[in-house]
Amino acid sequence: MSTPTRAAEPREATGWIRPAPTRRERTIDLAVAVGLYVAAILSQQLYRVAGVYEEPADAPLAFATLALASLPLAVRRSHPIAAGVLVAAGFSATAVLEVPELLVCNITLFLALYSIGAWVSRRPLAVGVRAAIVIAMIVWLVVALFQAATDPDALEGLSRVGAFSPLVAYMLIQVLINVLYFTGAWWFGDRAFASAHARWQLEERTRELEAERERTAAQAVALDRVRIARELHDAVAHHVSVIGIQAGAARTVLRDDPETAASALTTIEETARETISELHTMLQTLRDDDEVVDTARGLDRVPELVAASEEAGVPTSYQVIGDPVPVPSVASVNLYRIAQEALTNVRKHAGPAATADVRVRYGDDHVELEVTNTGGRAIARLPGGLGQLGMRERVAASGGTLEVGPRSRGGYLVRARIPLAREAGG
Repeated sequence: MSTPTRAAEPREATGWIRPAPTRRERTIDLAVAVGLYVAAILSQQLYRVAGVYEEPADAPLAFATLALASLPLAVRRSHPIAAGVLVAAGFSATAVLEVPELLVCNITLFLALYSIGAWVSRRPLAVGVRAAIVIAMIVWLVVALFQAATDPDALEGLSRVGAFSPLVAYMLIQVLINVLYFTGAWWFGDRAFASAHARWQLEERTRELEAERERTAAQAVALDRVRIARELHDAVAHHVSVIGIQAGAARTVLRDDPETAASALTTIEETARETISELHTMLQTLRDDDEVVDTARGLDRVPELVAASEEAGVPTSYQVIGDPVPVPSVASVNLYRIAQEALTNVRKHAGPAATADVRVRYGDDHVELEVTNTGGRAIARLPGGLGQLGMRERVAASGGTLEVGPRSRGGYLVRARIPLAREAGG
């Protein structure tokens, strides 16, 4: 009889170590082992009364042999190989010593072989130990059948006449039972190990998904914080710079030129109201579940920024190049905010004698905003603060490119180019 074929195992199970049994599992194993031992004692008493063996082993020896064949199952998960070897030895001892027990010991041996396949993480070792036990049992079975076939006093009730005599049929039944017995113990053990590995993989994926969900939530919070910071900066910085310049001008001419001072205060009042309006719009947007684009501000309102820059004392020109084409609302708002930040930087960094130039260029598949300061003190570089960071984020959100830096002939350049087709497709 050939040894049972090893059930196919998932390739990814290689190298996986099955976690140690829990305290509850060890307690269950102890209870099962004690229960099987008690059942084996009762079973051998019944078989003894039934007269299975003519000269059965004495009760103390039978009790000790049955203990060896059942009690090691108490550690079948924590020490499956040791338990399997001891149970196999006890099983063999019950037959050699003629212990009248033919039922429970078969169950304990099956459970021991199953446990080796289910709990030994080193799969080659699990295969080797089980193969050794199975081969030993098969050799024993063959020897026993051979002795029965050659002993005229054995199995007296079975006829030996014919090629397929009752004796041959009986032996074939024994072989078939043992093949199914060992194959089942082997296969179910491997399936249990594969199932445990699959559950572990599922738990690992679940933990990874949970961690990814937490990271995604943290990223969403961080993105919201960045968006709030950008909107606050864009909504306040421009207007506050205008208010500051106009307040300084009003303070300077308050006694000598009241009309100019009044005009400056009027500008301050209008700018403050516009600032409050923008803050209100932004706060309303943040209260909504979905992000709402402030469509009230776009490329069509860039001339208002130019006028505000003029009023703040920075001569600013405005030019539209090309035929205007529809610009998606997100891109339009982003370009407006970039122009706002660029003009604010001109007032803050280019000096009192600076002038500014704003150009909007329309192409077939893109729109470009260019803001330069064409005079005043030379600017080697601007500190890469929140303003430039916000401009880069806005351009990136619209799939465009941003060029920021000093010009070779003096002054500073901000050029944002946004592809219209990509923005519209998004």
